[in-house]
Amino acid sequence: MRAVSGSLLSGLALLALHAGAARAADAAADYPARTIKIVVGFSAGGAPDALARIVGERLRQVWGQSVVVENRVGAQGNIAMAAVAKASPDGYTLALMPVGNAAVNLWLFADLPYDPVRDFAPVTQIATVENVLVIGAQQPAGTLADLVGRGRAAPSVLTYATPGAGSLAHLAAELFAKGAGLQIRHVPYRGVSPALTDVLRGEVTMIFAQLSTAKPLIDAGQLRALGIASGARSALLPEVPTVAEAAGLPGFEAVSWYGLMAPVGTPEAIVLKLQREVARIVHLPDVKAAMEAQGAKPVGGTPGELAKLIADDTARWGAIVREANINAN
Repeated sequence: MRAVSGSLLSGLALLALHAGAARAADAAADYPARTIKIVVGFSAGGAPDALARIVGERLRQVWGQSVVVENRVGAQGNIAMAAVAKASPDGYTLALMPVGNAAVNLWLFADLPYDPVRDFAPVTQIATVENVLVIGAQQPAGTLADLVGRGRAAPSVLTYATPGAGSLAHLAAELFAKGAGLQIRHVPYRGVSPALTDVLRGEVTMIFAQLSTAKPLIDAGQLRALGIASGARSALLPEVPTVAEAAGLPGFEAVSWYGLMAPVGTPEAIVLKLQREVARIVHLPDVKAAMEAQGAKPVGGTPGELAKLIADDTARWGAIVREANINAN
């Protein structure tokens, strides 16, 4: 049997590479040819659901294919993310992944049914969502400095509510307590509504809540906003200082964000086609306005930028989880 020359093998490999690239390009050219599904791990009506529907409707208009949002609730979004991780990597099943599922839950669940890095291909960061530190209107503190002073004068008198252990509200409160040198007792709930209800009643001192959820209660005078948990003030509440300003905590940020993710193995050409279109859509004036009404700021970055964000937040929030000994129970 004649030996095959190295140059011939190289040529065959190059042909195979070109053929693969051509098939991927053809797949992207035909994409989408049927309904796209965006899976959200939380119930309808919240910020993640709203963002998925805003983007999905515009994709439908541009591409002429239906885009459906499927809400698969349970296990802090893990059920939904696991379903997408196991889906066919063809661009027709996508996940709207929050920071918690991307960078926090792997620290909380020993048996997490997906790996946010190995099982997913980042597409684009859709938006960030502002969080605000609020207290009930009956609380004596008029400013965040007042609240910090009260906590330092009477250690352990302050309490904070969260929608669950390991939520971003939990991590934000622990980050705040650590920075301000306070002892604040955690009162976990099953969801945002009961947590906010007890803050409104004055049974719990405070909560970090998404601005879209808290603003109607702030406007009604039922909650008092003490600090925006972002690097800059919010356009929705421009008179409210940032937590960094109000509490003297330089660099304090606890921002929610949502990324569009595809199952790993999705052709790069399809990932990039999705990224380009979604990045364009989120900056359209009417889409931007609809997002800002949810307290969200459009981003539309590259897959590489989203991958870096996931890596950075995994390290950052992992440190808080370990230091505060947080678990999902």
